[in-house]
Amino acid sequence: MSAPAAPAVPKAAAAAPAENPHRGLRVLKAVVNVGVGESGEPLTKASRVLEMVTHQKPVQTRSHSTNRDFGIRKGQAIGAKVTLRGAAAAEFLGRAFDARDKQLDAESIDRNGNFSFGIADYTDFAGMKYDPAIGIHGMDISVELGRSGFRVRDRRVRSRPLPRRLRATAEETREFLRRSFGVTVVE
Repeated sequence: MSAPAAPAVPKAAAAAPAENPHRGLRVLKAVVNVGVGESGEPLTKASRVLEMVTHQKPVQTRSHSTNRDFGIRKGQAIGAKVTLRGAAAAEFLGRAFDARDKQLDAESIDRNGNFSFGIADYTDFAGMKYDPAIGIHGMDISVELGRSGFRVRDRRVRSRPLPRRLRATAEETREFLRRSFGVTVVE
């Protein structure tokens, strides 16, 4: 018994080029930052907010210089941040865009296709309740988009400038946000 013959593929369908999956954009990382301006209890509360929202342990950010007007010394812990990558970054961005009603300002996207936005209060996230012991804390979110091959820029051995074909444009970022997260870019 011979196996049944496979149905013939029409020539037009076989010749249609498929979109290259390596040319598609993806979220490389999302950095969630809370700047407090002082160490101590406010920094502890901000770190707790970041941990509740991102489900990861935050690290402290330190000042780069002394500013006597604000009472900040060089090396003093003044904020907290969390870096998310991969599926955790995409899941968090989905929740963050829901908190912003799936809208993003056009000025938030830079010429390399990366974007940043802020959230005024952690209670804007679905499922978060106001805790009087914590207070109100907002956060800044910065997202870097890229394609396969971005490692050329970041590797230790033989790092090279990123070729133009690997860089994302603002227009490509708008399309990616519309397709992936349903976000409308407000002009």
